[in-house]
Amino acid sequence: MTQQQLIDRQKWFVNLRLGMFIHFNSATFQFNTGDIMDWEYGHENGGEPRRFPFNPIDFNPEKLDCAQWAKATKLMGAKFAALTTKHHEGFCLWPTKTTEHCVRNSKAQKDVVKEYVNAFRAEGILPGFYFSILDLTHKIGRKKCTREDVEYTKAQFTELLTGYGEIPFIIIDGWQAYWGGPSYENMSFEEIDGLVKSIQPNCMLMNLSCESSLDHTDVVFYENAAGQEIDDAFVGPGASCNILNKCWFWRAADPQLELKSAKWATDKIEDAGARNVTFLLNASPNTSGLIDDNFMARYEEIGKSYKRPADLTEIPAGWLKRK
Repeated sequence: MTQQQLIDRQKWFVNLRLGMFIHFNSATFQFNTGDIMDWEYGHENGGEPRRFPFNPIDFNPEKLDCAQWAKATKLMGAKFAALTTKHHEGFCLWPTKTTEHCVRNSKAQKDVVKEYVNAFRAEGILPGFYFSILDLTHKIGRKKCTREDVEYTKAQFTELLTGYGEIPFIIIDGWQAYWGGPSYENMSFEEIDGLVKSIQPNCMLMNLSCESSLDHTDVVFYENAAGQEIDDAFVGPGASCNILNKCWFWRAADPQLELKSAKWATDKIEDAGARNVTFLLNASPNTSGLIDDNFMARYEEIGKSYKRPADLTEIPAGWLKRK
């Protein structure tokens, strides 16, 4: 991808404006009560022993309905979505050939990734992926990342990019981030990016790494829910994400939780859009595989009040470019 092709793709992404970030994986079943929030941070970052290895048989969303997720996304007025195909724990939502730690060995035995892309495309919504480089089950992290680990990761990228049609982007996480993951020295960004672009040249690689340049990402990503605010002088290209509740993944108390307001959400979306940052608002399906009613109602309320801005046509001065 040339510099101009990347800029054109970045502008296209900024003009999407709003997407749904869908957090649904092993953490949905492991951590919906108690003190642990989304993953075993202390194991990767504090040397604590693993306390919560996940048994794939426990993944059993009996009423899984990705069409309902797509409906929620459409109600909100979003143009795209991102699904956590693999989070930091390492469980894969597709029947990968690289590991037994996947849906193939779950009670449900459903290819969630396939159901997701099919349901969202049926509604005219672009399905993208989230993928964690950090993998606690396979011990790929800040303390270990061998050549075999790199090849394992590349094999999973290859499956995702050859088995599900055209994928507009992959959000990568847990890669030389302050919360954990391998270094770029042990797993080269250029090697992974080159693999992605060799399979799908238009697939953007967007890195949740807290960097302010485009050295290791196709857009600058602000994890707003973690307190990362968009720089005042920033004019793009960017992405930002946040949550309506307290965690990225579903908690048992969520159906009764007072969610953040539609105005809070639209203010966030519009503030991001004014600086050429596309906003992702989270959805956290429950253990049945459904989005709770209070969330559905809030997404509909957001969709009725959000006013999409005009498309960006000219690249503004100060737009970040890759060196």
